[in-house]
Amino acid sequence: MLGVIAVLLANVSGEALAHAIGGKDAAFVAATKGPAPLPFAYLGGKHMVTGYDHLLFLLGIIFFLTRFRDVALYVSLFAIGHSITLLSGVLIGFGLNAYLVDAVIGLSVVYKAFDNLGGFETLFGGRPNPKWVVLVFGLVHGLGLATKLQELRLNQNGLLINLVSFNVGVEIGQLIALSIMLALIAVWHRTRWFSSTAIAANGLLMVAGFCLIGVHLAGYVITKGA
Repeated sequence: MLGVIAVLLANVSGEALAHAIGGKDAAFVAATKGPAPLPFAYLGGKHMVTGYDHLLFLLGIIFFLTRFRDVALYVSLFAIGHSITLLSGVLIGFGLNAYLVDAVIGLSVVYKAFDNLGGFETLFGGRPNPKWVVLVFGLVHGLGLATKLQELRLNQNGLLINLVSFNVGVEIGQLIALSIMLALIAVWHRTRWFSSTAIAANGLLMVAGFCLIGVHLAGYVITKGA
């Protein structure tokens, strides 16, 4: 599992983790006029399984969860938050600067890794309610994607169906990625060296989060100065 985290960390780059929809996918989305549920569901699933920032945050959420109901609860809270801002952000047309939103998404990874390491209990004697934290950061993750979709100037004809299909695809992709991560973590938990490597793993998560923050803040400064 440490190797998986290292691979994710190695792939941290502005474009890979900025909810980007580019190339042929962007051209297809921009040119679509009318409902296209299956292609949009595919694009949503593709976005999730290649969205390293989402995967890193999900990994942080489930890292120490051992009961299925707890995993289901926290992942559902993240999905609810993600869906609310993804759908409403595009339909209503509100959003913030994509670089700033993605920097906060990087912060969510840092936050969860710090929480997993017991940082809040050590420094403050307690931790914020983790359920509310996951929901709030879910809202931020969804807003990040909404800002990118708005840049594509989606056609209003079939917009709602396509957005809902895209969101369904995102959740399907999330379940696929989650299943793989849970399987790997379950095997890791059974090893005698889990406790000794868990700290290093969350340290890597924190480094990845800081990298994301730095990349996106730099992008914000560069675009503002251009």
